[in-house]
Amino acid sequence: MKYLVVGLGNIGSKYEDTRHNIGFKIVDALAKASTVFFEENKLGDTTSFKFKGRTFILLKPNTFMNLSGKAVNYYLQKEKIKPENLLVITDDIALPFGTLRMKGKGSDGGHNGLKDIIKVLGNNNFPRLRFGVGSDFVQGKQINHVLGDFAPEEQNQMGERLEKTTEMVKSFGTIGIGRTMSAFNGK
Repeated sequence: MKYLVVGLGNIGSKYEDTRHNIGFKIVDALAKASTVFFEENKLGDTTSFKFKGRTFILLKPNTFMNLSGKAVNYYLQKEKIKPENLLVITDDIALPFGTLRMKGKGSDGGHNGLKDIIKVLGNNNFPRLRFGVGSDFVQGKQINHVLGDFAPEEQNQMGERLEKTTEMVKSFGTIGIGRTMSAFNGK
């Protein structure tokens, strides 16, 4: 069985450590934990690893956040992966830092990357994992927050949070979304 795990982010070194790039950070952590390396491919950087008889294909789209749907759709078709085996990882300002929330479907929640994926796929029936980046910003300054770097205290917790997220992604592929949500959501 194959899974497409997409970390959302923006390409370029100026975005590398921003909150909006937590999706890239998470798939990078998955690759590192599995001792695999990303290669530049059509519409994004990809790699894959096997875990408990499942193949996890990791994707970091190079289309910029707001145009992620094209890359996601391309790899779903290329790898013949069903939408229920797609997992999109994104930041979420509605959740406190490091809080994890997986859902089987839903709205874009105001996230432009998810909005484009929903538009291109023609539905919102695919799993997503949201990583809380907090909402500690003045109203109207959301863009500065998500495109800003993590605070030092958040950076100190990042290793443990990435490890927990890696466990959650592997759980999704092995025991399913329902049991994974019960075990990890909100933690």
